[in-house]
Amino acid sequence: MKNDEEKIKELLTRGVEDIFIKESLLEKLQSGRKLRVKLGIDPTGATLHIGRAVTLWKLRAFQDLGHQIVMLVGDFTAQIGDPSDKMEKRPMLTEEEVKKNLKQYKKIIGKIIDVDKAEFVFNSKWLSKLSFKDVCELAESFSVQQMSNRRNFKDRLDKGEEVSL
Repeated sequence: MKNDEEKIKELLTRGVEDIFIKESLLEKLQSGRKLRVKLGIDPTGATLHIGRAVTLWKLRAFQDLGHQIVMLVGDFTAQIGDPSDKMEKRPMLTEEEVKKNLKQYKKIIGKIIDVDKAEFVFNSKWLSKLSFKDVCELAESFSVQQMSNRRNFKDRLDKGEEVSL
């Protein structure tokens, strides 16, 4: 049986390309303090891509060391078709579609992490409270030029594909 030091070493090295703040993370892991490790997911489809398994296995390793896994569910952004990291426009989903997708996600995620011990937090809890004025104030923090320079938006604009605000 591996001790915690061996588990921590494996967590930081196995399947890992780089850790930006490795010394800080190592110090926190060795402190014995319970960490909150978060992963954001948008339930925009009925299944998860196999590539998510790598991240989920890493979360499981944190969970096995006694840390709290927090799944940040983009239920609000899934409903509005948030295009922030995609090469194509996302469809707007109903609340029911998002709930159905999340149910499937939990089944898939549950094959790797213990979903009963994980915390699920929904971005609708705070985003749905924003007024139109709040949204306009947030929109002031970036420009159309900044958005259009991002690779995914630039490529879509260059191809003449739709990019919604």
